[in-house]
Amino acid sequence: MAVSMDLIKKLRDMTGAGIMECRKALEETNGDIEKALEVLRKRGATIAEKKSSRTTKEGLIVAYVHFNGRIGVLLEMNCETDFVARTDEFKELAYNLAKQVAAMNPKYIRKEDVPPEVVEREKEVYREQVKDKPAEVVEKIVEGKLEKFFEEVCLYEQKYIFDETKKVKDLINELIAKTGENVKVSRFVRYELGEIG
Repeated sequence: MAVSMDLIKKLRDMTGAGIMECRKALEETNGDIEKALEVLRKRGATIAEKKSSRTTKEGLIVAYVHFNGRIGVLLEMNCETDFVARTDEFKELAYNLAKQVAAMNPKYIRKEDVPPEVVEREKEVYREQVKDKPAEVVEKIVEGKLEKFFEEVCLYEQKYIFDETKKVKDLINELIAKTGENVKVSRFVRYELGEIG
C-alpha cells in the first residue's frame, strides 16, 4: 500500500522515528496510525534489548526541587556518548524522570532490582489474601498483584506521569531507538522534608 507523505510526517512528528521507519510501519499496518505506533514501540524495545549490554559512561545528573521546596530529587541518567547526553531530548527526559520520581516515589529502578526476599514476602502476603480461592487461580492472582506491586515501586514499570498510555521503560526504549545508543537510569535519590531515610 502506498502511504502519503502527510501520514508519514504525522507519525514522525508523534514518535521522532526516521522517515523510512515510519513508512515501513505504516505500510505494514495499511496506514493505521495507531497500529503503526505499536509496531514502532515493539521495534524500539527490540533495539533497546540489543543495546542493553553496551557501556554507558556518559550522561547527566539532574536535580529537581518541587515548587513548594518540600521534595527534591537527584537522578543520574546515562548513555554511551556525551553527544547524546547534550541533546535536548535526553536532557528533557532526564528532567521529566526526576519529576516522575518526585511524584511517584519509586523504590527501585527495574523489576530486577527488587531483592528476592521482598518479592517472596509480597507473594506470601498475596497468597494469604486469596487462600480461600481454588489453587489454580491463586497463582494467577498472585502474579497479577505482583505486577501491580512492580508498577508502584519500580520506576521503569510506572506509568509516565505526562502520558499514562506509556510506561517509563517505553520512553527509555524510544530514546534508545532514536539515538542508537544504550540509555538507562543508573540511580536516583528522593528527599522529602521531615522524612528520615
